[in-house]
Amino acid sequence: MQNWIFLLLIFFTSSVSATLNIDIVGGSTGGQPIAIVPFANHTGAKLPQNVPKIIAANLHRTGRFAVMPVNQLPERPNQIAQVTFSAWQQIGMPHVVIGSISGNSATGFTVKFQLLDAFGNKSLIGYSYQANNQTLRRVAHKISDIIYQTLTGEKGIFSTRVVYVTVQGRGKTKQYQLNVADADGQNPRVMLKSSEPIFSPAWSPDATQVAYVSMENKRTAVYIQNIRSGKRQLLSNYKGINSAPAWSPDGLRIALSLSKDGNPEIYIINLRGRSLRRITNNPAIDTEPEWSPDGKSLVFTSDRSGAPQIYHVSAYGGKAQRVTYIGRYNARARFSPDGQKLALLHNNGKGYQIAILHLPSGQVNALTRTTLDESPSFAPNGSMILYATGSELAAVSVDGKVQQRLAVSAGSEVREPAWSPLK
Repeated sequence: MQNWIFLLLIFFTSSVSATLNIDIVGGSTGGQPIAIVPFANHTGAKLPQNVPKIIAANLHRTGRFAVMPVNQLPERPNQIAQVTFSAWQQIGMPHVVIGSISGNSATGFTVKFQLLDAFGNKSLIGYSYQANNQTLRRVAHKISDIIYQTLTGEKGIFSTRVVYVTVQGRGKTKQYQLNVADADGQNPRVMLKSSEPIFSPAWSPDATQVAYVSMENKRTAVYIQNIRSGKRQLLSNYKGINSAPAWSPDGLRIALSLSKDGNPEIYIINLRGRSLRRITNNPAIDTEPEWSPDGKSLVFTSDRSGAPQIYHVSAYGGKAQRVTYIGRYNARARFSPDGQKLALLHNNGKGYQIAILHLPSGQVNALTRTTLDESPSFAPNGSMILYATGSELAAVSVDGKVQQRLAVSAGSEVREPAWSPLK
């Protein structure tokens, strides 16, 4: 049985965390062909980041692009005047990315790129960015986002971040860390560290803060912490359970589960005045609230039917309606950005798997084949779902065709992922 209510003891630290390594491990790895030509280096020195390599890796991991190996490129132009379009047409390559980097580490770099339509003999889009040693990788992610959106019509997610928990050691030597990293697993940073478990991180809509649960005073409390500064504030410290915080889309409220009046119920805290409003009133356990994208309602997990299932209620309270009927266990629901789907933890006799509930039809599709999955989190463009399975993280596309494995160094477990919103 999955645990619903999680406790943690957290302290801010500036320690460096292990990098997440991401590999495609199943499903389709094809997609539309694209060539990423090595950028011309006009700096006169070795660059701290390989920008075109980062772009190629980003696009490859989506499963929607087949990136041509560099050693098979018919030519290596860095500006459109150098491109022989017929050479790319002959090998059936529809899109080519070219670029250059000039400047130096002291004064800054200028990164230029163009996305070319090889069959149309033209440039589709091109930009120039300013960067330094610390922001070159960020520029590579921005370029990846632009290419992805231009060719798919969907927003790219390469500039987003993920927060996750790592666990090292055993028994009394266990070390729990809350980490934040780029969406590709790079640039990890430890935000919080403890000898006690860490659970339930939740991003603010502007991706600047994370809410979480703490048991520092031998009982649960909810805190909000700034990602950049580490400064935090106490949000909820009522008697009993304080758990499962979830930000409203406008960033002005947080829904959570409190047992201050008896059994766990769903409440909403207004962040401006700290006023508290009770949403549910039932003898069952009500927990794991999640806001609808329009901020008008919530879904939550409740055992009021005898087993954990998903229910829907207005953000102003009222009668809750059951949402899930397929499967003997459904919990930890998360809305897709368009509000048409729920990612959830589903058990239909085959173990705990990540599934998609299509709200208009009521159809449930299991996306994973593992049996110990938990903590689903939608990518902010709705294309992927990040989740925990066993001792590592994984991601799956919403159609189940692309599967990724995310792991840190041997001896570490990874848990409780949450994907940041688009900035």
